[in-house]
Amino acid sequence: MQIGDGISITEFASRRTAVLDALGRSAAVVFAGDGPPSLHGIWEPDWNFYYLTGIRDEPGAAILFDPESEDPKRCAILFLKPRNPEVEAWDGYRDPITTSLKDSTGFATIMRTTMLPRMLTAAARKRKSLACLHPFAVYDGPVSPDLAVFRKAAERCLGVAIHDQTNLLPSMRAVKSRAELAVMEDACQATAAGYAAVARFIKPGVNEKDVQRALETGFREGGGTGTGYNSIVGAGLNSTVLHYNANNGTAHDGDLLLIDAAARVNGYTADVTRTFPVNGRFTREQRAVYEVVLAALEAGIRAVKPGTHMHQVEAAARKAIEKAGYGDAFIHGIGHQLGIEVHDSTPDGPLKPGMIVTVEPGIYIPEKKLGIRLEDDILVTRTGPKNLTAMIPKRPDEVEASMRARRKRAHRQATVISD
Repeated sequence: MQIGDGISITEFASRRTAVLDALGRSAAVVFAGDGPPSLHGIWEPDWNFYYLTGIRDEPGAAILFDPESEDPKRCAILFLKPRNPEVEAWDGYRDPITTSLKDSTGFATIMRTTMLPRMLTAAARKRKSLACLHPFAVYDGPVSPDLAVFRKAAERCLGVAIHDQTNLLPSMRAVKSRAELAVMEDACQATAAGYAAVARFIKPGVNEKDVQRALETGFREGGGTGTGYNSIVGAGLNSTVLHYNANNGTAHDGDLLLIDAAARVNGYTADVTRTFPVNGRFTREQRAVYEVVLAALEAGIRAVKPGTHMHQVEAAARKAIEKAGYGDAFIHGIGHQLGIEVHDSTPDGPLKPGMIVTVEPGIYIPEKKLGIRLEDDILVTRTGPKNLTAMIPKRPDEVEASMRARRKRAHRQATVISD
């Protein structure tokens, strides 16, 4: 079983204790989700389950919270699917329920999921109160998994009330602990290494896929354990497509190359966007638009502080873009929470110290094949915003200089080899 990802078992246990304290007398359940892994990737758990356990490789698992359990060892129970030797021969061998497994997960009680209906129904009958922790679905989507089973339990017990606690886990996840912040800072450093490595590949005639390959190699060499999301590497017209990910075009002389990509370190990801001139120098028009986006980024960052809402951050950035006459060319929101997911769980209410958000203004003019976006990761502190990705060059002179410096280094290395 894979557990932790750089966060201690003690911290996961403390998160579960915080949930128990917030639930009062209500019982609740968090599901890991189920289903086989994709042949194109690995199975991933519900990220609320992961946040509370550190477990990412147990499909079908669940946690039952019962704060008023008569047995204190059963206030938080981990449920795992029964072992199946034939399935394990395909997907990997799983641990038996032993004292060692309990110690490694931090759960005093672990049961098989065949016991969950009995234990949840008993909790519903005794407590008469169930709390939804999974986010509610939109009205035309599937009912959230905990609400679905609560309705079944309520049909079988009298007087059971179901309450909304869906803001609890987003509120917890959004405010990062010291350990989480340390991992995210590592992700930002690995991301910086990737952007530093990729500049030598950006030149007329280069394929977007080659740039992506160099970038992601730089992430790994900088300490990353993977990418946080599908890398966007778009040149020319492709730079104006927000979620472009074909990454198979050619970067031509005079194009801009927009890169939106970041490293993941263990369970947490960065999220960064930079825009490069393919030939190493911005044209006068490109630089003028770039400076508008940069001014919007800086205005948005300045607005990131406790008590501010993200719509106010967007208003600050949008003001700079609208003033320059490009309001209709800024077609997306300013940013989002960042953490376990690149678009991380978002609580209700204003920003608080310890949150990490992105600020990412952009201007997109397809008829000129010109797309510019800049994005940094900002920690909310009591004394103001802290830019965790400020080390990655973004001022136009710095971008051009970084490309020149690395090309000169590559030229010197080539000369030494030829000699």
